[in-house]
Amino acid sequence: MKRIWKYTLFLPLLAMISCGDMTEDTANNEENFIIDNSLTEAEITEGILTPEVLWKFNRIGSAVLSPDGESVVFSITKYSLVENKGLTHIYLIPTESGEMTQLTDGNTSCYNPEWINNGERIAYLSSDESGTQIWSVNREGEDAKKMSEIEGGISHFDFAPNGEKLLFCANVKLDKSTQEIYPDLPEANVHMAEELMYRHWNHWEDESYSHIFIAKTGENIAEGKDIMEGEKYDAPLSPYFDFSEISWSPNSDMIAYTCKKMSKNEYAVSTDSDIYLFHCESEETQNISAPNPGYDKYPTFSNDGSKIAWEQMKIARYESDRTRLVVYDLNNKSLTNYTEEFDQNVGSVNWSENDEDIYFISGINATYQIYKINLNTNEIVQLTEGWHNYNSIQLHENKLLANRMSISQASELYMVDTDGNDRQLTTVNQFIYDKIEMGEVREEWVETTDGKEMLVWLILPPNFDESKEYPAILYCQGGPQSAVSQFFSYRWNFQIMAANGYVVIAPNRRGLPTFGSDWNEQISGDYGGQNMKDYLSATDVMAEKSFIDKDRIGAVGASYGGFSVFWLAGHHEGRFNAFISHCGMFNLESQYNATEEYFFVNHDLGGSYWEKDNEIAQNSYANSPHRFVDKWDTPILIITGGYDFRIPYTESLQAFNAAQLNGVESKLLVFPEETHFILKPQNSVLWQREFKNWLDTHLK
Repeated sequence: MKRIWKYTLFLPLLAMISCGDMTEDTANNEENFIIDNSLTEAEITEGILTPEVLWKFNRIGSAVLSPDGESVVFSITKYSLVENKGLTHIYLIPTESGEMTQLTDGNTSCYNPEWINNGERIAYLSSDESGTQIWSVNREGEDAKKMSEIEGGISHFDFAPNGEKLLFCANVKLDKSTQEIYPDLPEANVHMAEELMYRHWNHWEDESYSHIFIAKTGENIAEGKDIMEGEKYDAPLSPYFDFSEISWSPNSDMIAYTCKKMSKNEYAVSTDSDIYLFHCESEETQNISAPNPGYDKYPTFSNDGSKIAWEQMKIARYESDRTRLVVYDLNNKSLTNYTEEFDQNVGSVNWSENDEDIYFISGINATYQIYKINLNTNEIVQLTEGWHNYNSIQLHENKLLANRMSISQASELYMVDTDGNDRQLTTVNQFIYDKIEMGEVREEWVETTDGKEMLVWLILPPNFDESKEYPAILYCQGGPQSAVSQFFSYRWNFQIMAANGYVVIAPNRRGLPTFGSDWNEQISGDYGGQNMKDYLSATDVMAEKSFIDKDRIGAVGASYGGFSVFWLAGHHEGRFNAFISHCGMFNLESQYNATEEYFFVNHDLGGSYWEKDNEIAQNSYANSPHRFVDKWDTPILIITGGYDFRIPYTESLQAFNAAQLNGVESKLLVFPEETHFILKPQNSVLWQREFKNWLDTHLK
């Protein structure tokens, strides 16, 4: 089965996973599974963020306003380090004032809440012996009922606005298994491929595809109509399976959804997803975004049902192109781009009640803020500001439910009025903030080698003393096009790094969004170029700070950040005393032939290494870190996951082997069951301990 995970953030996902419902790792039907996330006396006395404390955070998942706008239902996931897994349950809180109420309990996770019966009940997903099904409770958390009995279970549901039908997503088997091809070999275990995309992100492709079904509501929903019958495509799109890519029309007559309907070989080299409109009565499907060669995603109907807004990228095969806001008129079949002159991305689109304005989230200077555009005048107004990230918004009349985080605060729910005034609604981790001190965050601007200004976040250790000298860490971002914004990560957590006694230097180097398209696009075809000079500029300027010991600086990073560490190891000229690379690209030629989404390497590296007349591509491969191993002279810790198919674990093995053969002090961590991200609680704590020990050994 595919590993299907629900994310609630619209922010780039390659850099980090910050929150969300990770249902695959949550508890299911086990006795005496109790999670106690209270702080121990030792943790309170120490008073700083540690890996163990990080796993005691309550992690807010999907949240939904009630139809009357007076209540919010949302999920919280709690983890047990001892049991090495988590448990998700549903909570309710009034939007004005009142106590938070837990609606579900027990040893089985409950998640993805949705209001039904005009706000009288809350439906959600949970699992039993029949798989993942739809359940519901009333607003008091009582009268739990099982609503579906769909064979094989489902991964998502959404009731139509009129309540008479619903859509759900389920896997449909369309390809033959090994045993069906060779019935006399029941124990045979093999992956066979005749096309690309035989594995994706963190899973081998099986014989099934995620499809959308429609069913009538009733006492026991047992089946539905497959609106993609026979189609060997996924909706929502693999690998994220983000259910925000599907939307009901207000009159419940149509479903808009995102899909890439192409062969697997085409899929591997293309970003051309489209918006499809399924008409429930005629059962006809039409592609309403066909002319655009890039991504079209996240369709959202206007309240009167006459228009559909979605997010669009125009450049073919470029997954990090600027995201525009486009609106399709269902009456005259015209498409209007409302943000072509707006040099920022658009996400989390919400129509105003009168359909004249659209509220959305966009990044500016490494923060994510709420904006409004008037469709009559095209005037765009920034409604919020400050050092934080708004991750998602949901509009009801004149107020927005928002998920917000910062470097110093994990996700919480906020109410924001349409003038941008905000009020914190939840405080699910206040018990931690009351006892654990967060480090100060500072904003610095550094001049780059080409005369531009670059934003650098400095995160200082708790109880920081300006008169002392501290070791420092250069943080190298992944993506590569993911902003070093005000994110709170449960993996690459700046506050834990600072609590370990380090000043964290986090530059927004070339190739990151929120500083305009030119800044973001420059990195493509220039790996090992200007962005590396940006890192060195940030390091050199910050090293002159009186409180940073220039002889005790390390560099760390994952994904493209891991590539950056490998590259810096061969070019740093004595600036760094320790390196840590997680899931990094080491040999760009082998990476090209081992990854799965070829549109990424074709665009960012310029093409394949065998295109000898391709100047951009040849420059990329000439700057591959493996070509400079002879200059490695600094201790390096290398980490990877066995199920990472984006940057396969063999890249890290090559780097470690090269370090060992060249006599460089090095250590290798391979997590066989992890992916591009280390997500299991005990593996994560081990990761953090090894991370700290390596830096302490070589920088302290």
